[in-house]
Amino acid sequence: MRRVTLWCGYELIGAVQQLYFIVAARAFFIPLGIVVLGSDPLPRLLGYLAVLLRAAFAIAGVLTLLSLEVPPAVQLAASVQVVWWLAAALALMVRTVQAPGGPLCQGTHLDHV
Repeated sequence: MRRVTLWCGYELIGAVQQLYFIVAARAFFIPLGIVVLGSDPLPRLLGYLAVLLRAAFAIAGVLTLLSLEVPPAVQLAASVQVVWWLAAALALMVRTVQAPGGPLCQGTHLDHV
């Protein structure tokens, strides 16, 4: 019984990875890219990169659809989104520091600091 449970869990991990590339990443990065492109707090380049990530994830999902496992190279490429999040956080911090009392700080508790 325990072996069957372990096997099912292992197979489920592969299915979730497949669904992430095909559905979740695309469903998340398209709206995120649109919001970033239409707003000022983050550079527009990050919006374009979000849309590019969405396309890359969709292609990776389709190319690995018939395999039982997501190849390690594709899994490693998925870590690019961590770099995107880090770049977005750093850009937001830099813009906030460069414009104290600017549009990011008005009406928040930060304008009292």
